Amino acid sequence: MPELPEVETVCRGVAPLLEGFEIRDAEARRPDLRWPLPKRFAARLKGRRVETVRRRSKYILADLKATKSALAETWIIHLGMSGRFIVTPSSVGGEGSQRNITGEFVHSTGAGSESPHDHVVVQTDAGRLVYNDPRRFGAMDLWPTSDLGSHRLLASIGPEPLGNGFHADHLGERLHNKTASIKSVLLDQKVVAGLGNIYVCEALHRTGVDPRRAAGGLSRARLERLVAAIREVLSEAIEAGGSTLRDYRQADGDLGYFQHSFAVYGREDAPCPRQNCHGEVRRIVQTGRSSFYCPVCQT
Repeated sequence: MPELPEVETVCRGVAPLLEGFEIRDAEARRPDLRWPLPKRFAARLKGRRVETVRRRSKYILADLKATKSALAETWIIHLGMSGRFIVTPSSVGGEGSQRNITGEFVHSTGAGSESPHDHVVVQTDAGRLVYNDPRRFGAMDLWPTSDLGSHRLLASIGPEPLGNGFHADHLGERLHNKTASIKSVLLDQKVVAGLGNIYVCEALHRTGVDPRRAAGGLSRARLERLVAAIREVLSEAIEAGGSTLRDYRQADGDLGYFQHSFAVYGREDAPCPRQNCHGEVRRIVQTGRSSFYCPVCQT
């Protein structure tokens, strides 16, 4: 499943076609994805101006401007396991637009290609945006922007790992006296938003922390290093364009390439890349997910 850097990459890829533009046309080619789409979904999108496109945890949020007949709403998008956006920019920008985005986000499958898995299509003056999802584990909803924090998918999410609310004090408070493994606690979205299996493995390796270690047993110094490592690995992955695993693609169809920089994830039996460490990467299963770590330098 795409993790925070992948979702951020897609968010940045679709923003030029949505942000500041009116949705001229919208089509829902089926009534549901993982769950039923909201009532009159396409009709409620059509004619709405997109004010901002942003990310919260692993969700893409497109804020729709209020109209005379409708309150401001937010289009909530979750990519699921195989969801992706195919974008085809227009050569003509919208009214008042100074942006030249032609060719920046053209999908490699070629213009005009169609798929039975193209489930939601929107058109703005900036181009055409198609949501494609073969497994239909993605989700979409519309929710009043003023009450977004109460939505069942967003209500209990912790602070953003790249935001000011995520720091050693917060992490120490949430980990206090917890006997569960540090790996499983960091995957809890109530503790910190958007962290997934890949980048938790990478951050723990950078910090030298065994993923099996009790979460409540980390020193203040290690908490500070862990927060820094989480920020670093996520920032590097976003800069690199996200990581490509299975069906993930960037919005422009190109593969992300941060996976070539993984220190431990997916590198079972490979030498640990840490300088002066002679260990080998091991794989174990924790709560149904693979953990990769070095038993020599991670304690």
